[in-house]
Amino acid sequence: MDQRSVKSSERRERILNLLKHSREPIKGSDLAEMLDVSRQVIVGDVSLLKAKNLPIVATSQGYLFMSDQTDSFAIERTIACKHLPEESEIELNILVDHGVFVKDVTVEHPVYGDLMASLRIANRRDVKKFMEEIRATSAAFLLELTGGIHLHTIAADNEGAIQEALEALEEKGILLQS
Repeated sequence: MDQRSVKSSERRERILNLLKHSREPIKGSDLAEMLDVSRQVIVGDVSLLKAKNLPIVATSQGYLFMSDQTDSFAIERTIACKHLPEESEIELNILVDHGVFVKDVTVEHPVYGDLMASLRIANRRDVKKFMEEIRATSAAFLLELTGGIHLHTIAADNEGAIQEALEALEEKGILLQS
């Protein structure tokens, strides 16, 4: 066995251990620095780990190992929203301010079908980090592909929190009604 493949498998094992033992997502650039490799090497390593059906997701805050206890909310629902990109922060803050966890965002692309991105936003600090990352990278919001229409999977400990959040979104004209 060549020395490089041993190093690669050891590095992937270290990545997996770091992710399993972290309560917070870890950015690819931080993993790269810890392991003294490029971010692109980390992207490849994480892809290989995911190919082994390990529950690793890439979120806006970094990579996260999805353990069974991460999503222990009593209620989960998918909601449809429509707004301008510059209203994204308002939308997310409304949700988290009502105790709602924003799991993901999905848009329906005309060629690729459903495109989903894990968000995992639980509080205003997460919203701020997400928005800072969008601005720093000049990345587009997925909703820009669909004229502002998108879905969120949201979760909360009780129905009341979700209902209050939906009412606040409706009041701002963000909730897409049927």
